[in-house]
Amino acid sequence: MKKTRTILVLFALLFVITGCTTRQPSTPVSLADKQVKTHKDLVVGFAQIGAESEWRSANTLSIQEEAERLGVELKFSDGQQKQENQILAVRKFIAMKVDVIGISPVVETGWEEVFQEAKDAGIPVILVDRGAEVSEDLYVTKLGSDFLEEGKNAAREMIKLTGGNARIVELQGTPGSAPAVDRYEGFREIIKDYPNMLILASENGDFTRARGREVMEYFLEEYGATINALYAHNDDMALGAIQAIEEFGLNPGVDIKIVSVDAAKVALQAIIDGKINVSVECNPLLGPQFFELALKVVNGVPVEKEVPSIETIFDINNAAEALPNRKY
Repeated sequence: MKKTRTILVLFALLFVITGCTTRQPSTPVSLADKQVKTHKDLVVGFAQIGAESEWRSANTLSIQEEAERLGVELKFSDGQQKQENQILAVRKFIAMKVDVIGISPVVETGWEEVFQEAKDAGIPVILVDRGAEVSEDLYVTKLGSDFLEEGKNAAREMIKLTGGNARIVELQGTPGSAPAVDRYEGFREIIKDYPNMLILASENGDFTRARGREVMEYFLEEYGATINALYAHNDDMALGAIQAIEEFGLNPGVDIKIVSVDAAKVALQAIIDGKINVSVECNPLLGPQFFELALKVVNGVPVEKEVPSIETIFDINNAAEALPNRKY
């Protein structure tokens, strides 16, 4: 009887275990059964701003070269610095049913409608380099620099260069763009505690060398040699301004201390030549990080809402060492 009872108990336990197992609808699918995408499976749309600077050209090249290296099918659009062109590109990507859309928004506002269209189509949006003023549920992550901190770092370096006593002119980036807004605010957040750090004038230089030169000529006509500091939101505008300063008969980097942002190769050379004093790095080589994020997103792997790039500050002490290996 004991033996029979034991066998019956074992059969009952086996029935219970088997029954419980078959009723579990949430049993995980094995990795072998799950279709995990690779980079070669991806079709990615990328809406670039344009080619307004050395930095932007390097950023584009990084995206394109990394796509080719990984075997990603890249649909690339050059917005030529116009928001309407970028919106049109995003809608084309939606129609193509790409897996992911990457975009560097030319300005921060005006994206809600088209981003909602992407979300409704089930296509995740990744912001690259620049932010957008939209609800956080309309994009999965933002990759790039902390522009506010760049502005703060530029101010700190300017204070060091001038001993806290400066008459500054400022070349702003494209109005309404995330880097222009944040670099403007970050700079002021630091100098507000230094009463002798005076901003004489601040004008749009549109992130281009030609416009930087043009606006600097105007500054010099208005204020002449009373200017002893220039803050440029990017290197290209600073390089344009240097031409205007030299034509005016002043020495850039000496008579007028210059702090810019980007740390492109041409700026490092200008630092070595003594014409730019400091350039705060803003890393454009975001291709590898972008496609890593894109792959994670399509495979349902969680990503951070903001992914920072690694950056530093360059001056006469480290520019020469960095220049030979600079990729942009």
